[in-house]
Amino acid sequence: MLRKEKNLLFKKQLYTETKLKTIFFGTPEFVLPIVNFLWEKEELLGVVTQPDKPKGRGLTPSPSPVKKWALEKKIKVFEPVKIKEETFLSTLKNLHPDLIVVFAYGKILPREVLEVPKLGCWNIHLSLLPKYRGASPVQWALLNDEKETGVTIMLMDEGMDTGPILLQKTLPIEDEDTTVTLLEKLTQLALEALKESLALSKEGKLIPKPQPEEGVSYAPLIKKEDGLISFKEKGEIILRKLRAFTPWPGVYTFFRGKRLKIYTASLTEITEGQEKPGKILKIDQSGLYVSTSSKALLLREVQLEGKKRVPAYDFAQGFHLKPGDIIEEGAILESPPINS
Repeated sequence: MLRKEKNLLFKKQLYTETKLKTIFFGTPEFVLPIVNFLWEKEELLGVVTQPDKPKGRGLTPSPSPVKKWALEKKIKVFEPVKIKEETFLSTLKNLHPDLIVVFAYGKILPREVLEVPKLGCWNIHLSLLPKYRGASPVQWALLNDEKETGVTIMLMDEGMDTGPILLQKTLPIEDEDTTVTLLEKLTQLALEALKESLALSKEGKLIPKPQPEEGVSYAPLIKKEDGLISFKEKGEIILRKLRAFTPWPGVYTFFRGKRLKIYTASLTEITEGQEKPGKILKIDQSGLYVSTSSKALLLREVQLEGKKRVPAYDFAQGFHLKPGDIIEEGAILESPPINS
């Protein structure tokens, strides 16, 4: 754990400066509203992001969205391969930051970094901690059919999302939400939470509170193979996976030995044909009605491996499918349990 006297800063020290010297740690595109706010309203000393990664057929090194943004704004960029690099740690300390804000950086910060800023390191976590600690809280909230989620501003310690809570805000999850829409909403909520946390900190009113010992759950990293579904699953579960795994890794099954990706689908009230999951019950302009172990799914848009994304009706016409045909499946790969 961090030294106890670090937390006393929140109780004793009144930050009257109009701007805090801040360093931002983050990588993906959805964090840009946060770092942009820090650049506009605080004194942003620099950003720390993941090193360039090879992309495309030529495996050309590609900078992270945060790095691209920082270069455009002429902000210092740090890309340590290892956080404990002496050169990086020395540079970080010499910047004398008041605060480090972390949002989807991708690595756990060691004690050497956590103890650098005067106000500690704040992590923006997209769940109501202690629920869904880990890398994929948004996806797991959808997979488990949660009706509510939120944002936590947390004072980081050396554990995985175990530090004291500084501030939380809640958000309802709509039936139509996917990871894309929910992430957008949560990022806006995170911006509100950060603004409020900074204001309270400057007034000396931001007090860390230990996380409850009860209600702890985890959100393990989503893997590409988690997108493989079987029509032997309940239609409700498949639909949750579709919402959670949009845009990545997507949901797919196999048709005649090739991967068939499902882009859009909806649950129907049709329950016939449960004895043969994967059976096509009906075909019309809306798409393919396919049986599951519960209610049938209406597949609306699909893409067969090596082909273009098309309406499911066009796919059915192209392969001369008819009611009674079975869509092939691959074996269900082992994945973390989902509440049914």
